[in-house]
Amino acid sequence: MQSKIVMDAINKVGDTQDKLLEVLIEVQAQAPGNYISETSLRDIAQGLNIPLSKAYSVAGFYSMLSTKERGKYLIQICNSGPCYINRGKAIAHAFEQVLGIKMGETTTDKLFTLEYTSCFGACDVAPAIKLNDKVYGNLTVNRAIQIINDLKEGEK
Repeated sequence: MQSKIVMDAINKVGDTQDKLLEVLIEVQAQAPGNYISETSLRDIAQGLNIPLSKAYSVAGFYSMLSTKERGKYLIQICNSGPCYINRGKAIAHAFEQVLGIKMGETTTDKLFTLEYTSCFGACDVAPAIKLNDKVYGNLTVNRAIQIINDLKEGEK
């Protein structure tokens, strides 16, 4: 018995094996915790008639997908060359300091997750981050701190 989220994703995207990545993205987008659970991976494998190992390997390969629960706000910091040489490391450090977590961790209130990611095509505004689906570019340490403070204020 497949979960409703998986069934809805397969019905929306398609049930052929070549739809695996699209189904994974759709399931993650709809799942609480912004991740793909082991149960969902099993349901996806069954629904697309593929080996579970293939579903796991694809979910683990792409940085945009996660098999670990993440926060409401997913902050992905680009670690490609242009962002790195434009003080991307300082931006990452600022986020770690203001949130009190390290890369790959989620705050205890489940609001924020910090991750490095590969290039997402915002090199013209490096250093850049993706906060959920929105891109923030030309970041400074002060702007990074302001983004977090604004989000925290909005949660009150």
